[in-house]
Amino acid sequence: MSEESRRAPRPRAGRTTAGRRQLRHSLTVAAIDLFLEQGYEATTVDEIASAAGVGRRTFFRYFRSKDDAIFPNHEEVLSDIERLFATADERQNPVEVACAGVGLVLDFYLSDPDVSVKRYALTRTVSSLRDREVASVDRYQRVLARFLRERFATAGDPLADLRGSVAAAAVAAAHNHVLRRWLRSGGAEDAHAHAKDAFQLVIDAFPPYRPESAARRESGAARAESDVAAEETVVAVMRTSTPLSEVVRQLGEALRTRDA
Repeated sequence: MSEESRRAPRPRAGRTTAGRRQLRHSLTVAAIDLFLEQGYEATTVDEIASAAGVGRRTFFRYFRSKDDAIFPNHEEVLSDIERLFATADERQNPVEVACAGVGLVLDFYLSDPDVSVKRYALTRTVSSLRDREVASVDRYQRVLARFLRERFATAGDPLADLRGSVAAAAVAAAHNHVLRRWLRSGGAEDAHAHAKDAFQLVIDAFPPYRPESAARRESGAARAESDVAAEETVVAVMRTSTPLSEVVRQLGEALRTRDA
């Protein structure tokens, strides 16, 4: 960021919801630009506030630390996801709902490509910011897992806890793959198209639980065991000099004993 742009006057903001959102964004942009230009450790909160055209006290009304300025809207996005889950139709495939929820995170990044790509560059080089990013991803995944476990349990799935956790990890992994691919491209790729394909893979891998399907599987397993039992091999040990009539008699007796 140039000296001229740092001194440039900025319009007063923060008195309305839109104004507060604008000021929060200005602080984030200022922080990221300064971190990239002069280094994360060398940049102070005062410098970030000054570059955004506000004072130190205003900065701390929006963020607790300069780390927080890099991830300004995660709490809002998390609330949006929880609201989506709370109002989702119970008849809808829960994995599809989970994908739609994490899609809100993707939309958040795609809404401001320049900031997102710069943030990605920072998190690759500043370990504390990388840790914050990992913690954010973990929070999203826990919300996904809780939602999926509850929905699977409601459907009567005996493996609801396991299936919910594994499905949540798969949804998060699909999102992370698409997002990182988009970030590495500098924001040039069609992330929504890639997300559609990635989420469909997860949806196909975790079809809705149906009690009748489970019953058919159990019935099939029982029939398979019966078939195996019916095909058991009978072994008889005799001398080579045993008469054929005795061989037939002993085999018949062994078969009758098995079927009894």
